[in-house]
Amino acid sequence: MKKLINDPNDVVAEALLGIEAARHDVRVDHANRIIYRRDAPVVGKVGLVSGGGSGHEPLHGGFVGQGMLDAACAGHIFTSPTPDQVFEATKGVDSGTGVLHIVKNYTGDVMNFEMAAEIAAADTGIPVETVVINDDVAVADSLYTAGRRGVGVAVMLEKLVGAAAEQGRPLSDLVTLARSINEAGRSMGMALSSCTVPAAGKPTFELGEHEMELGIGIHGEPGRRRIPLATAREIAEHLMEPILADRDFTPAPVIVMLNGMGGTPLIELYVMYGEVAKIMERAGITVARNLVGNYITSLEMAGCSVTVLQADEELISFWDAPVNTAGLRWGI
Repeated sequence: MKKLINDPNDVVAEALLGIEAARHDVRVDHANRIIYRRDAPVVGKVGLVSGGGSGHEPLHGGFVGQGMLDAACAGHIFTSPTPDQVFEATKGVDSGTGVLHIVKNYTGDVMNFEMAAEIAAADTGIPVETVVINDDVAVADSLYTAGRRGVGVAVMLEKLVGAAAEQGRPLSDLVTLARSINEAGRSMGMALSSCTVPAAGKPTFELGEHEMELGIGIHGEPGRRRIPLATAREIAEHLMEPILADRDFTPAPVIVMLNGMGGTPLIELYVMYGEVAKIMERAGITVARNLVGNYITSLEMAGCSVTVLQADEELISFWDAPVNTAGLRWGI
């Protein structure tokens, strides 16, 4: 194992120290491992809280800031944050207008966020609503979920709902918007290599030199099937076929994210996006906006995922709205 770390057990804590040193737009609660936007809670604004296991950066801590999240809870590597963490974050972002929990569909995440919401309601009376993201078309159930996994739509939802929250929209409106976004998005990923959790010290799984895994999860969990290594054009077909089979994305425009899993060079991601764009054009789908880069990763895993989100004029306006975070920044 070759990693730029000190003690494997201290990776998350030391990363948070680095984030605090590097970013002056956030503040870090080291005791509870929470990243807050510096001005939280924002008066008159619904607080947005997300989080999950570390190792998926920039998700979620890199999306804390103006136009996206108010707080993100950092669990251990690939491990859900605790209910106490989420409860502290919920209290820390509430300005009196309520809090929305944005949760990827993994059993631990769903359970712990649900417990935190119950504690908040009982102890503080803070109105808390939850949206669960389940956009992965690869598998119906996996090792860590009941139902589809939550992956790339998490990034898009945090951006879009974050823009609406900045406008002062009420909690009920944000819940409706978030659930409609989740329903309108689909994702599929693949891996060329495994990743190594620092505490484990060895790859999560083994792939042969001429193999790749289709439908991989962001924690290294198995996908749909293992197949021989293919060209970018063929891989794009493998990823897009189940996405387009699962939902009709015409005639409305879409937002597309070609996401790297952490270990794939940007030049290869652009090759992949070019192939995805061709498939979309042949299918008669208009791409209104796109992202290419590393947004929801799996440590140093080589591979990529595609997320397609059906959008309308309102969603595109939310997408174009100013955002100022480490992971996304425009319009400022």
